[in-house]
Amino acid sequence: MVRRNRGCNGLDHVISRRGFTAGGMSAALALPALAASAPHADLRRGHKRILQIYLQGGVSQFESWDPKPGTLYGGPFRAIETSVPGMRICELLPHTAQRMHHLSLVRSVNLKTNDHGVGRKIMERGRRQEGYPYVGAVAAKYFAPTGNPLPGYIHISTRGLIDDTDAFLGPRYAQLRLEGVQPPENIRRLPTVTSGSFRRRNLFRLRLNQRAARRGQTARTDLYNGSFEQAQQLMSRRSLFEKEPPASDLERYGTHFFARNCIFARNLLEQGVTCVKVTHHGYDTHAENFNFHLEQLGEFDQPFATLLDDLHARGLLESTLVVVMSEFGRTPKINRMYGRDHWGASLSVALGGCGIKPGMIVGKTNHQGTEVADREVDGGHLFHTYFQALGLDTTRPHEKPGNPVPIGDPAMAPIDELLA
Repeated sequence: MVRRNRGCNGLDHVISRRGFTAGGMSAALALPALAASAPHADLRRGHKRILQIYLQGGVSQFESWDPKPGTLYGGPFRAIETSVPGMRICELLPHTAQRMHHLSLVRSVNLKTNDHGVGRKIMERGRRQEGYPYVGAVAAKYFAPTGNPLPGYIHISTRGLIDDTDAFLGPRYAQLRLEGVQPPENIRRLPTVTSGSFRRRNLFRLRLNQRAARRGQTARTDLYNGSFEQAQQLMSRRSLFEKEPPASDLERYGTHFFARNCIFARNLLEQGVTCVKVTHHGYDTHAENFNFHLEQLGEFDQPFATLLDDLHARGLLESTLVVVMSEFGRTPKINRMYGRDHWGASLSVALGGCGIKPGMIVGKTNHQGTEVADREVDGGHLFHTYFQALGLDTTRPHEKPGNPVPIGDPAMAPIDELLA
């Protein structure tokens, strides 16, 4: 086996330490001012949520949602029956196959790009143009409940991928990226600062705020105050990030990073976080595609299936939109290193939960899987579908002073046959 080429020779995923720190800190500190109250208050009274599972690098549609066994490009894996009669997916997903009655498939996504960054942004923003907010930021803006000290948009990712997720919505709606099950940085009071000193500093801060308010200088102080106050509330919730999963959960989910991150995602959704995104890295399979999908999807399958079970059993699935996505798919043709390269012309997405009809297949690719043969859509159609499933009118404008911008791309429309 050749050594894994992670991320196209590393060029697409290089990020500077300075950029990481700036992006992480802006997201971690620029958070909304919320009053402290019980995080469970809105959970079963209409609070809508999104769970995004992002298979970074581009999962192969052939080895997941749209298998083509026995064809020129189909590869060695079989298609297996699922809990939905007539729906077959790749044998690398046996646990998920038995939960497909909770999900639907879109097999006809064409992004018209083979670039990691462009594909990711189309799938997240529903637009090709720069300057638009990501799915999680929009969800945090319009669905985050009041009275929750946790951020509205949390991204669990073990490395990189720092994007401008909030755009013009403002940094309070940006992702807070966490490197696995650990608390955000800089929310612990320094041991050199006593509780009395902390209170005095806080009183001094409030006096400065009052002085700024008398002078009409409130915009920047309001932003800082919101950041400071939620940071204070996060300090009191450190236990949520530090608690070891119970043995019973680890037995059901698994003990590796992705399994633990799925348990963490479930807990965050239960605590009222509006959008939780979990990134599973390692699908950029330019070499040894079949071996690496065997490994990667073997790690993905059981934790994801168990997470679906738990959301359903706890009454959360009916109010949580679940999306499994990538920035593109993989080429039909196998290259000389037994890999599949970038392919944005025909990829698949799995989604279900809140507002989505389960057990459906929308669109199809041709016999060889080389192109979309029916019901072509792109990230803009998916973006409309996600939010209309949650009950948000995506034709209405964002609250952007002086320049109203439609929430969804006006040139696109939702996939109506998926909407419950």
